[in-house]
Amino acid sequence: MGVKTAKLFTTGRSQAVRLPVEFRFGGDEVFIRRDPATGDVILSAKPTSWDGLFELYRLGDVAGDFMGPDDRGQGPQDRDPFAGWRE
Repeated sequence: MGVKTAKLFTTGRSQAVRLPVEFRFGGDEVFIRRDPATGDVILSAKPTSWDGLFELYRLGDVAGDFMGPDDRGQGPQDRDPFAGWRE
């Protein structure tokens, strides 16, 4: 697939991109990031569930130090989840 162009338009105070049919995403949201080296804006599909992560873990495709015994063995923590939060 070669390079295609997409139309930009403004809706309210936001800029939007009208993607060609072959580039459309499923779902309501995508991840967006900017490549620091090129400045390119990159859109990526946002998973709708954790199934992909669990499948990777099941396949053993996880770094050996990810969630090691020390991380998994932490007991319950008594802390205020709203500490420091303000409206």
